[in-house]
Amino acid sequence: MIKALIFDMDGLLVDTEKLYNRFWRESAKDFGYDMSYEDALSIRSMTAVYATKKMQKRFGKEFPYDKIKEHRRVLMQTFVEKEGVEIKEGAKALLEYAKKNAYKIALATASPKRRAERYLKGLEIYSYFDVIVCGTDVAIGKPEPDIYLMAVAKLGLKAEDCIALEDSPNGIIAAHRAGCLPVMVPDLDKPEEEIKNYLYGCVETLDLVIPLLHQ
Repeated sequence: MIKALIFDMDGLLVDTEKLYNRFWRESAKDFGYDMSYEDALSIRSMTAVYATKKMQKRFGKEFPYDKIKEHRRVLMQTFVEKEGVEIKEGAKALLEYAKKNAYKIALATASPKRRAERYLKGLEIYSYFDVIVCGTDVAIGKPEPDIYLMAVAKLGLKAEDCIALEDSPNGIIAAHRAGCLPVMVPDLDKPEEEIKNYLYGCVETLDLVIPLLHQ
């Protein structure tokens, strides 16, 4: 019986993954690296330990991941402060339905707590969440399951009673490893065959998750 929804944030609730991709590429270019759209896509929601190894394998051991990431953060923050962020289609409808029908609601995001709170409060959805777990709360992030295991523990539930909502392959893998029911709401790309094997469901927008609650 499904008792809770655990949400990723970037690319799922908040339309920011396209910005991460853009500013990863712009930041890398400022450091002299030709990072492609696919390169940036491959480290989406990936913890820094794995992303560093992946980018250094791609561009060489000298690739300054931390410096490029910090520059990307500054570029993106400057843009967001001016332009703001948008909520993803169907997010408010699903949150309202879940709250009205007594489902527990958690956030499991790789973003730091301050940024997560700023985005959720700015979009007026912060109050829906019973539990918030951020990347800085766990030793290692997605695709490892730690962040989902912590969210499940804080909810006081079993993983198999929780739908985990993700837009990225790394997030789906993390949710699957934790024993949750992964549902993908694709953002920048569709799930590959390996990822499809892990899915409890795949829908185009968040409001279409509602029928899955009654399967």
